[in-house]
Amino acid sequence: MGTASALQRCVAVPADDFASDYWGRRALLSSADDLGSTYDDLFSTAAADELLSVRGLRTPFIRMAKEGSVLSPQAFTAPGGYGAEVGDQVSSEKVLAEFAAGSTIVLQGLHRTWPPLQEFTRRLVAELGHPAQVNAYITPASSRGFDPHYDVHDVFVLQIAGEKRWVIHEPVHELPFADEPWSDRRDAVAARASGTPAIDTVLRPGDALYLPRGYLHSATALGGTTIHLTIGMPAVTRSDLARVLVERALRSDALRASLPLGVDLADPEQIAAEVRAAAEDLVAALTTADDQSDAVAATVGARFRRSTRPEPVRPLRTVEMAAALTGADTVRWRDGLPTDVRTEGTRVAVVLPSGTVRLPAVCSEALHALTDGDVHRVGALPGLDEDDAVVVVRRLLREGVLVPAS
Repeated sequence: MGTASALQRCVAVPADDFASDYWGRRALLSSADDLGSTYDDLFSTAAADELLSVRGLRTPFIRMAKEGSVLSPQAFTAPGGYGAEVGDQVSSEKVLAEFAAGSTIVLQGLHRTWPPLQEFTRRLVAELGHPAQVNAYITPASSRGFDPHYDVHDVFVLQIAGEKRWVIHEPVHELPFADEPWSDRRDAVAARASGTPAIDTVLRPGDALYLPRGYLHSATALGGTTIHLTIGMPAVTRSDLARVLVERALRSDALRASLPLGVDLADPEQIAAEVRAAAEDLVAALTTADDQSDAVAATVGARFRRSTRPEPVRPLRTVEMAAALTGADTVRWRDGLPTDVRTEGTRVAVVLPSGTVRLPAVCSEALHALTDGDVHRVGALPGLDEDDAVVVVRRLLREGVLVPAS
């Protein structure tokens, strides 16, 4: 597993400076020279061709657009022949025709379909604490894929191949929520996009751009085919925390009371007093409750876990290793797996999103050692003899907690 900072491959400023001066605040352009490398290890023209030609992608993992309009899936998909008759599979012939005619290819969800980006995205999510997805935009020469618009999530743009001109304008609506798309402000977006841009630059391979949500942007390919990755991060906001607090406050005793009989709910004057009382009771419930950090963290944390994925397991390799496991084998904790190791009387529990694995308390020292993420030899786990360690590790492999280190 790689250990280099994923964030520092996206921004050419120290992480602390990015956090304090740029995250959610302003755009940042970073050159390949300042970043010190390109992104050939993450994605490439050859990788795009492989996904389009031999991987059997299906919608919605691919879409296409031309001059700002999204194409119908039928324009680039078809059945895959005998044994693969389902009709929403990418057709390399149709993609070729549309791409040659000037359409942009969008490969969506690459954090699920392309292994180097799976690992990179897990590291970035771990560093920033927000979910992420990765799309690739593959644009033919001198083509504009989408009209000026803004996204409702923060983005890192990583230029993979070719050159692309990016025109960036300040927001017309600061930090939009997910239900506030640019199309709701189409006229304001068009007016702002006709003015002087905040950034007008050409991205070349290895360059990167960070845009907080709400920043207007459009891109045009220059010369030959261009490819860039867009890493979208739907930031967790204070609104998400407040929503949990309000949901808990709504269950307070004061707010359980029924409204008076015969009240006309459509008459503002009749419900005015009840509205005031409800507001006062809600504020009281929010301000008099004990510290709710634990409860909020549990709820928001669970939602975060549902929106991210740990390192995938390899079922066949895992079963084979577990069956033949010895003390000489090496394992490590599954990367990105949210767990909590806790003592429960005479047992130690490994709490997972999918359930709880309980083991004798004598396993506690070994479990805490394993959670450091390093590679461990089974027979050298602390607190267990070799035979017991083999039994424990075999169980954790089959539960998807540990993975083979090789």
